[in-house]
Amino acid sequence: MSAIYPSLAGKRVLITGGASGIGADLVRAFVAQKSHVTFLDIDDAEAAKAPAEAIYRHVDLTDIAALRTAIDELGPFGVLVNNAARDDRHDMASVEPDYWHKALAVNLDHQFFATQRVAPAMAANGGGVVIFTSSVSWKRARPGMVAYTTSKAAIAGLTRTMARELGPQGIRVNCIVPGPIRTERQAKLWRSPEADAEFLRLQALKFHLDGTHVARAALFLASDESSGMTGTEIIVDGGVTLN
Repeated sequence: MSAIYPSLAGKRVLITGGASGIGADLVRAFVAQKSHVTFLDIDDAEAAKAPAEAIYRHVDLTDIAALRTAIDELGPFGVLVNNAARDDRHDMASVEPDYWHKALAVNLDHQFFATQRVAPAMAANGGGVVIFTSSVSWKRARPGMVAYTTSKAAIAGLTRTMARELGPQGIRVNCIVPGPIRTERQAKLWRSPEADAEFLRLQALKFHLDGTHVARAALFLASDESSGMTGTEIIVDGGVTLN
């Protein structure tokens, strides 16, 4: 990280889905700022690769009772980064109610309930920062992932409503909207030379994005440098949504 934010030193930060992908870059970025980082995930093997300074707790985020317990035991927190998600592909005709509800639980529900749980302590401590994570997939109306894009579209409304709800308590709420970010999971499941070339064709910036680009945006939103910002979206997509 090239920028150092003094306001993040010593800040207690909670990151969901911090074991791999963008989440792992978020953990490393906040540790580099000398924040006190805690992250939640279910991938113990990947979590073991995190910086030694970070605290890991195995938590299934779709188990809201377990999520609440973890926040109560590990908090309070001054920053919450709601990062965890799974961008699984699915044919619209095959989606059944059980799958639909599970997809929303993985991609949407925990973002609200984690925010609900951290907010009282943030308010009691004079304020805090909540960062939601959406996706450009819903802005681009991507087919083949309707449950995912629905979840990510809902986060746009959640961000604005929670910003209004929590603003009087000194809690800022913003949203990062990543585009085509290169991760190991993406490379394993969906990326190909042809797909990479197509992303570059669509992007205004002609280089591939990775999790560090998202982490830089998160650091800015969590720091006092963005103290006047709430209810906003920062799009990190290399210009894909310009098309």
